Amino acid sequence: MPTTALSSDTAQSNPLGSVPVNRLLARFGIPSIIAMLVSALYNIVDQFFIGRSVGMLGNAATNVAFPLTITCTAISLMCGIGGAANFNLTMGQGDKENARHFAGNAIFMLASIGVILCLVVRMFLDPLMNLFGATPEVLEYSLIYTGISSLGFPFLILTTGGSNLIRADGSPKFSMLCTLAGAVINTILDPLFIFTFHMGMAGAALATIIGQIVSGIMVIVYLTRFKTVHLGLSALKPSLKHCRAIAALGMAPFLNQIAMMIVQIVMNNVLRFYGGQSQYGSEIPLACAGIISKVNMIFFSLVLGLSQGLQPIVSFNYGARQFKRVREAYLKAVMIATIISTLSFLCFQLIPRQIIAIFGSGSEEYFRFAEQYFRIFLFFTFLNGLQPITANFFTSIGKASKGIFISLTRQILFLLPLILILPVFMGIDGIMYSAPVADLTAAVLAFVFVVRELKKIKKLETEHH
Repeated sequence: MPTTALSSDTAQSNPLGSVPVNRLLARFGIPSIIAMLVSALYNIVDQFFIGRSVGMLGNAATNVAFPLTITCTAISLMCGIGGAANFNLTMGQGDKENARHFAGNAIFMLASIGVILCLVVRMFLDPLMNLFGATPEVLEYSLIYTGISSLGFPFLILTTGGSNLIRADGSPKFSMLCTLAGAVINTILDPLFIFTFHMGMAGAALATIIGQIVSGIMVIVYLTRFKTVHLGLSALKPSLKHCRAIAALGMAPFLNQIAMMIVQIVMNNVLRFYGGQSQYGSEIPLACAGIISKVNMIFFSLVLGLSQGLQPIVSFNYGARQFKRVREAYLKAVMIATIISTLSFLCFQLIPRQIIAIFGSGSEEYFRFAEQYFRIFLFFTFLNGLQPITANFFTSIGKASKGIFISLTRQILFLLPLILILPVFMGIDGIMYSAPVADLTAAVLAFVFVVRELKKIKKLETEHH
């Protein structure tokens, strides 16, 4: 049978190729948004209870540990999105056997890399915390928190990455429930361990890993009962060809997260250095930046969740050569992301003091710095939905190199150099002004790239018909 005929038959027999795009975006987008939002709330919940028990130094310690959380997310997205994109593309082409091996190899990568990361962090915990910007006052808190929370890394990676495969298998609601279950457990146990048992930082970390273990077990149970293909032990056998293809399509979201981690580490050290030369001292900027980064992660998780919900729709229909549905899905996702971004921008500009006050009390200098940081650093938030949606769009259609480039524009090409250069001339204020410049430039580049690609897809659509 010709490929086009095979793709057409496959498309009609699969909801991804026949259900209206609006309904698919709701079906896949909403659960994945909730799942990513809940994942971000893991950190927010810890921040909230630590801020109200341990105080500012505890908040600074979770900020120092945050690069490792970003690393877990990066690995999860590389294996999860890379595996899911390859799975949906090959399913769209009608190749179930190949799709089975993509899903199995993605699971193998998630499990093995998660265990390796846990071991590495535990072996080099002290130097890592110093590298990530801990001051002598903050170091003890960060060692306690990270030492315990690192035990949950394999489960966190398996949950976040496995959720993408569950979504690709057509079960977005169960994907959401896996993450939601862990977050609910974490939220219940945090105040119990911190306030009732007086465990402080150790209690927050222990509550987190218990939730992650439960979520990880739920993912494992589902993967043994995959719906669209059978995932036996033979599918999990590592294949260089499949692992390379997964890494290629997962490289864009991976590098985007790694870039965020690098920026976070550099920013912590720059904040510590220039904060020490300012009226605020080192600890206030570290604590404020940590809270603001995690609040911004809530916004980013909404957009990232939407882009993950978009992925199976775009990948399947591109594989099935239903190009009109590909364009429609992307444009509607960007419109939704812009609405989310604009609402986030209004919150960051209008009520920054109220947001920062949720995470505990502080001096007037503390709140003044936080307000200024919110308003300047996150000024172009209303444009920030375009870049992650576009990067994941290129990944979803198999154009990994373009997805990688767009992923790296904001963090590595623009933000990182600006964080190092502007404070030389502007002091600690230079860190704040680096972000809006990077956000604007990255959004413009993403727009230029995607307009060209949509024109090509429009041409393919015409030729196909």
